[in-house]
Amino acid sequence: MKTKTKLTLGIWFLFIVILVMGLTGTHYIYKMGEDAKSILKDNYESIEYAKAMMEQLDELHTADAAKTQTALALFEKYLVLEKKNITEIGEKELAEELSLSAEQLKKNPASTELMLSIREKLFKLSEMNMQALVRKNNVAQKNAQQAVIYISLLLAVCVMICFSFIVNFPGYIANPIRQLTEGIKQIANKRYDQRLHFQAGDEFGELAEAFNSMAKQLDTYENSNLAKILFEKKRIETIINNMQDPIVVLDEANSILFVNPQALAVLGTKDEEVIGKHASDVALSNDLMRTLLSGQFISKELKIYANGKESYFVQEVFDVSNENKKLGKVIVLKNITKFHELDEAKTNFIATISHELKTPISSIKMSVKLLEDDRIGLVNQEQKQLISNIADDTQRLLKITAELLDLAQAETGNIQLSFRKTAPKAIVDYSIDAVKVMAEQKHIKLEVNYQPNLPEINSDMEKTAWVLVNFLSNAIRYSPENETVTITISSEKHNVVFSVKDQGKGIEEKYRTKIFERYFKVPGLDKNQSGTGLGLAISKDFIEAQNGTIWVNSELGEGSMFAFKLPIA
Repeated sequence: MKTKTKLTLGIWFLFIVILVMGLTGTHYIYKMGEDAKSILKDNYESIEYAKAMMEQLDELHTADAAKTQTALALFEKYLVLEKKNITEIGEKELAEELSLSAEQLKKNPASTELMLSIREKLFKLSEMNMQALVRKNNVAQKNAQQAVIYISLLLAVCVMICFSFIVNFPGYIANPIRQLTEGIKQIANKRYDQRLHFQAGDEFGELAEAFNSMAKQLDTYENSNLAKILFEKKRIETIINNMQDPIVVLDEANSILFVNPQALAVLGTKDEEVIGKHASDVALSNDLMRTLLSGQFISKELKIYANGKESYFVQEVFDVSNENKKLGKVIVLKNITKFHELDEAKTNFIATISHELKTPISSIKMSVKLLEDDRIGLVNQEQKQLISNIADDTQRLLKITAELLDLAQAETGNIQLSFRKTAPKAIVDYSIDAVKVMAEQKHIKLEVNYQPNLPEINSDMEKTAWVLVNFLSNAIRYSPENETVTITISSEKHNVVFSVKDQGKGIEEKYRTKIFERYFKVPGLDKNQSGTGLGLAISKDFIEAQNGTIWVNSELGEGSMFAFKLPIA
């Protein structure tokens, strides 16, 4: 029998029990109602009619003729009603006698003997209905007692049946579900030897067969692939252990699954102190783990002291997922110590060579100045042109060496800053004076927008002005003639923002993220390629060294807007 059929039969059973109880109770209630109605109609009304006729006889004692006629009329009315309500044996004959006496009373209303005879008959009528009333009431009470007994017995039987149904039927349905749930939990715990045994030939029996078949297949699969899985796991662990980069593997709950020996070395801990532990718990006593979990050094240089020396790493984090479900993550520290040493050597070389070149280049510049002086000697037009070219190249070499020295300072972290409270307007005025001649040569208009009541900033005025001059020089260089370069200074929360907007051709999106990188120049933007590609990189270092932020907004055909912001003093 199917489970649906069982449920349907159970509900029908309860419905029939309720129906039987309802019909039985309704039957007996209806029967008692009929008994009460019969008593009232058959006897109680006859007693009331007799009482009313007795009252009309009392009215005949008065000498008023009108009242006498009214009393006789009412007497006859109640007598007619009594004749219509004959219910007892002898009641009909007694009513007929009353009818004859009433006819005689009409003829002789003052007859005392006739009145006594009528009163006696009325008393007999009342007594007859009173006795019938008592008898019928006893019968009704007996019927009511029987109804109570029958209903009570039926109720007791129904209660026992329903109680048994309530106790047994839910278990009949729920027990297989409970066993199935327990079986599924065992399967989830990889106990594939679990089996279900249901005797019923319903859906639960079919479900048990399917469950047992599934468990058998899983057991077979587990046993056949366990060795292979263990081998693959061992191979992966061996590969990770032999990798030179520190690696930490976390699961989806942020518990540490695996740490290779290189990671243990830089963490300064042991395998048993971290494996299986929650990463945040390990981070409480391990500064490096806390740093790695914070993610603040992702794709950034991280210096770690381990094995008696300083090493440099770049942190990378890879999320591990399967079908959009996160399974964990892998933290890799790439050792860049060798590259860092090479970069440091390069920086020292640049600083040294730039410093060494600056003196002879300055001497060349001085010699060119002397050659341009007529007091030293006259030169022809071709010689003047050569001297002019030498002067331009010398100035360019001096600019390159100065930028290389600034870059070396930035890379070594030795930027010398002189902080003081500075008015933003003073920085702008200084920068405009520095590029005024360059702007006039290209007929470029410099438009300045000041926000009123600008607060002072705490900055190195020379370095900040250098950055703004670099912005303005680029804006003038890349804007067409007779255009406008707009300088805007405004306050934003706790910062002052400086921006320079030009009317150039703009920068493609693919180059915007590289614009502040060293030696990068936008292809095709500068026809003469006279720049070194260091100006914006040095500007970025100068601004960030003052706790500021630098950025660019640009669209092709709409020009570019370079900006930076510095904290309010």
